[in-house]
Amino acid sequence: MRPNVLNPLFAPLSALPGIGPKLEKLFARLIGRDDEPPRVIDLLFHLPTGLVDRRNQPKLSNVTPDTVVTVAVTVDRHRPPPSNRPRAPYNIDASDDTNTLTITYFNARRDYLEKLFPEGALRYVSGIATLYDGHLQMLHPDRVVDAAGFARLPLIDPVYPLTEGLHPNQVRKALDLALERLPALPEWQDPAWLTKNTYPSFAAALASIHRPATPDDISPESAAWSRLAYDELLASQLALALLRGHMRSRTGRGSAAEGKLRARITAALPYSLTPSQQRAVSDITADLAQPQRMLRLLHGDVGSGKTVVALIAAAHVIEAGRQAAFMAPTEILARQHFATIAPLAASAGIRVAILTGRERGRERSETLAALALGDIDLILGTHALFQDEVAFRDLALAIVDEQHRFGVHQRLALARKGEAVDLLVLTATPIPRTLVLTYFGDMDVSELREKPAGRQKIDTRAVPLTRLDEVIEAVARALDEGRRVYWVCPLVEESESIDLAAAEERYRHLLQRFGDTVDIVHGRMRGAEKDRAMERFAKGETRLLVATTVIEVGVDVPEASVMVIEHAERFGLAQLHQLRGRVGRGAERSICLLLYRAPLGVTAKARLAVLRETDDGFRIAEEDLKLRGEGDVLGTRQSGMPGFRIARLDVHGKLLPAARDDAALVLARDPKLNSPRGQALRHLLYLFARDEAIRLLGAG
Repeated sequence: MRPNVLNPLFAPLSALPGIGPKLEKLFARLIGRDDEPPRVIDLLFHLPTGLVDRRNQPKLSNVTPDTVVTVAVTVDRHRPPPSNRPRAPYNIDASDDTNTLTITYFNARRDYLEKLFPEGALRYVSGIATLYDGHLQMLHPDRVVDAAGFARLPLIDPVYPLTEGLHPNQVRKALDLALERLPALPEWQDPAWLTKNTYPSFAAALASIHRPATPDDISPESAAWSRLAYDELLASQLALALLRGHMRSRTGRGSAAEGKLRARITAALPYSLTPSQQRAVSDITADLAQPQRMLRLLHGDVGSGKTVVALIAAAHVIEAGRQAAFMAPTEILARQHFATIAPLAASAGIRVAILTGRERGRERSETLAALALGDIDLILGTHALFQDEVAFRDLALAIVDEQHRFGVHQRLALARKGEAVDLLVLTATPIPRTLVLTYFGDMDVSELREKPAGRQKIDTRAVPLTRLDEVIEAVARALDEGRRVYWVCPLVEESESIDLAAAEERYRHLLQRFGDTVDIVHGRMRGAEKDRAMERFAKGETRLLVATTVIEVGVDVPEASVMVIEHAERFGLAQLHQLRGRVGRGAERSICLLLYRAPLGVTAKARLAVLRETDDGFRIAEEDLKLRGEGDVLGTRQSGMPGFRIARLDVHGKLLPAARDDAALVLARDPKLNSPRGQALRHLLYLFARDEAIRLLGAG
């Protein structure tokens, strides 16, 4: 149960005076969570992104044009627009003892302005002053107050992200009310840690950011922001440590095997395992033999051979007479894995099947029956695998590919399909160390560092879109030589708001030039259509495939040796690296052309430069984190996995090891969080939406 003291913070925003249904809807658009009404705590965690400094209060004769100023003026007269020109500006003449100022509004009501600016009254006006025809003017001031209002006017005014229809004053007013509702909470941080870092209390930190006394108070590096960031990191690490403890405490079932099936698979491979593949296999098979449950993350560069390691892991439990499941995030990827695994599995006598949303009717029923009887050793599929109707005879190992697209609750759902199921998580994107700690702190980690033998270095070039015709001619030459080409576009159809070449438009353009050698694949096609398009390309029936990013992960056509990425400046670095990794898999020299629209922004320029310099996925992942932030790198922005609301890993990542050590120490001393600090930490888990972990405390 959530502690009662937190109830004012978890009340809906509509509990605050002045927030009716209309305003609540606007706030929901700004800070809502999954269609649930926004709460007071959601507003308090909506932190500013900038500030307006109102400390500059000159006389009118000393105003520097195009700066924010706060001036004391007497209202001299109103000059409303003539009745025959209602769209003309409404001007108010004002002055002090040194100069005059024209205050200008467009489309404003006369009665409102006469009330705001009574003639002869003193008003304090704050906004950007400009020169117009040599005369000082202020257009739509931010703030207009009398002497009493000026005494209360914050001189450092936070600027918040907004949504259409929501005024900054409405956000400020709501935040003032929310801050008043902050209850006295027990301190969950170690007092020595707070003193060492000069961190304020939780409530004081929020007040300092929302009501700053100096511009530094709003900086993410400030003591107040760092305090809140550390709170969030500690909540995350504590939740992961509780999850790990819960998974570990439930006794596993060791799977003993001599390694006969493993030997058959490695003998069937056309190459030897790399040293890091061998290390990963040793770590995994050692884990699988233990009576504790395995929780392991396997990450590595594009084409470093994760699928083979996963198959060998599956072979280990299958040899012990049990079953394995391999879950992929998309149907196209599940079928790609099936195509890779099926022949190797056949060489070892392993019975493999596939189950996605497309398998229906009798075929589906037969697969489900065979799985329940134990006549299938290894099943591949999408999230269809953890639906209620899917039952295993004895599931020992769950392999989850592209984990960050699933989330913790789904990874637990698949693991619940058997007794003490071991878990192996794969990701095709090397993950920066801070993100491994952040999102996979409940797991042991294996890295695949080398590329398999025979991988070609890819010649990567950045080309402006103005040279599109030359690129099409280069593609024509490649097709004449019998090569296969990917052409990747970022969108499926024209969007008026984003000026992008859409996949379908590009497809039609290339079809006119190259005829039926061109095909298209995108995310809105049905599964069967996508598969047929991929199959035609893999067989060489078509040789130029226009695609969206559905081909980003796992698609394997060794004959493809040219990759064109249109609007490369719109993609993230790790995503560009993934796409580039679709070529360079065969014997031919491969090339990747990054088509960009000039001029490039600073970030896009840095991104393309890194990509041309290196093909080391681990370095690319670190650079991507610096350039984009953790939510984009892992795809958590889209997947609904909890990203951070306050902590910024580029700024606060250095606090992660301390948060991890703190969480481990707390749970070593107080595994059920029953001590006074433990009880306080339960409040923290609720505040940062990690309360799923609290349920694990009472679970067996």
